[in-house]
Amino acid sequence: MFKNVKNKVWAFDVEWVPDPNAGKAIYGLPDELSDREVMEIMWREGGGDQDNPMPYLKTTICKVVSLSMVSRHASEDGVKVELHSLPSIPTANADTSEIKILETFLDTLGKHKPQLVGYNSVSADLRILVQRGVAKGIDAGSFASRPNKPWEGADYFSDYSDWNIDLMRILGGYGRSTPSLNEMSVVSGIPGKMGVDGQEVAPMWLNGKLDEIIAYNECDALTTYLLWLRVAHFGGFFNKEEYTEEQKRILNLLEEGSGDPEKAHYKKYIEEWKRLKSYL
Repeated sequence: MFKNVKNKVWAFDVEWVPDPNAGKAIYGLPDELSDREVMEIMWREGGGDQDNPMPYLKTTICKVVSLSMVSRHASEDGVKVELHSLPSIPTANADTSEIKILETFLDTLGKHKPQLVGYNSVSADLRILVQRGVAKGIDAGSFASRPNKPWEGADYFSDYSDWNIDLMRILGGYGRSTPSLNEMSVVSGIPGKMGVDGQEVAPMWLNGKLDEIIAYNECDALTTYLLWLRVAHFGGFFNKEEYTEEQKRILNLLEEGSGDPEKAHYKKYIEEWKRLKSYL
């Protein structure tokens, strides 16, 4: 369990796909191969077979295509929650490059120093940001800086620091006893996977469906945040009334944005949230 809740909290989630350029470089593949052909080779080299044609690949050879987060800022003026994505929907005419995503997020993270929250973030989401940032030659000094003593500032490189909360480490066990984000959220009355699975992200990217990937990413960020709220309530950081109010802030955020055609997934998320609550 974490020891405190900071005034600034960012619950984030990252989506990535095999990087065709990395595949070409590592396996010496010809430039004329399509992204789809290169990715198929990467999966095959990564142990793919008929039963599992798209195995999980090392994040070092994957590229970040979307990053979403729910931010909570508590101040004397009250509590404000927002949902942000890199890139944001719609993506037409936007800079959707991996470098833009990495530079923007890591620079903003280094400036604001929030408490980071993720699910399997220590081993996956945060790890790929560091690996790909190094691979792309990004200067992320403000994010990477570490205090001399734990109480002197934010430290995102200490695995068990309260600045870097991995909910899976708090809620998990060993091997098959560790719940997925979908399993843990659904039994808690929180939406999990809604028609899209992580295995579908690469095919969606190959088919040019980046906006749909971002919508899926935003839902996972919302789920991570709501699960964090529930864990924080369990830990005594929010009493029953405060926890209810915190959930209402997210519901209001979704209801206010659900009228936008680009945010139709907000309405679906609300509907699923209400459905799951009926089982509690």
